[in-house]
Amino acid sequence: MLVWKMLHPKMTPEMLGLIPFFLDDQDPRPAREQFDSAYIGGWHPFEGFTMLPDGNLSYPEDPPTQLLAETKLRNETIRFYHHSWVSIIQPDGTFEIARMD
Repeated sequence: MLVWKMLHPKMTPEMLGLIPFFLDDQDPRPAREQFDSAYIGGWHPFEGFTMLPDGNLSYPEDPPTQLLAETKLRNETIRFYHHSWVSIIQPDGTFEIARMD
């Protein structure tokens, strides 16, 4: 079982909903494939976000989207944000973001 680190004082594990259950550290597939097969809507990356140095997300003409929690799946970092955005960050810093609500 993956351990999620709550990064906001009001964030609770329950606020992650079913997202933690979509990932299994015993499954050799990367997070993207696990999310795509477990989440009813699949994994559909959304373009246009940039990641700020503090970990929050930026999207043109929107206020920053706050980072709330994160975990590691082997060498990938999975982050959960306000408004149910989820990012998968690779060791080289590249990332994908999808909405999982």
